[in-house]
Amino acid sequence: MFEISVKAQFSAAHHLVAYPGACVVHHGHNWDVEVYVRGDELDELGLLVDFKVLKASVREVVAELDHSDLNTHVHFSVENPTSERIARYLHQRLSASVNTPRYRISRVTVHETPGSQASYWE
Repeated sequence: MFEISVKAQFSAAHHLVAYPGACVVHHGHNWDVEVYVRGDELDELGLLVDFKVLKASVREVVAELDHSDLNTHVHFSVENPTSERIARYLHQRLSASVNTPRYRISRVTVHETPGSQASYWE
């Protein structure tokens, strides 16, 4: 099994409805995102997937969240935009555009702060 990863960042605001603390107040983060891809077979060049291709796909999806109010994003309009849910959302969006019979998104990790992260995988 081979696994590669790429990183991206986005900045956005959010608040957590009914949270019993400061996160109930509208605030922002600079999220770091790490996307992992796994597969058993390499291509004829010896690559699982070209980093350049994967980075472009990740940048495209992350750009949808960048400099936004996540609470107004259609996907988060009925649920709190927590790091856990952001990781799941990115995993689902990227799986739809990146997965092939040879490789697939295996995990997405979202770092809300340098010491706090959430991951989602299926």
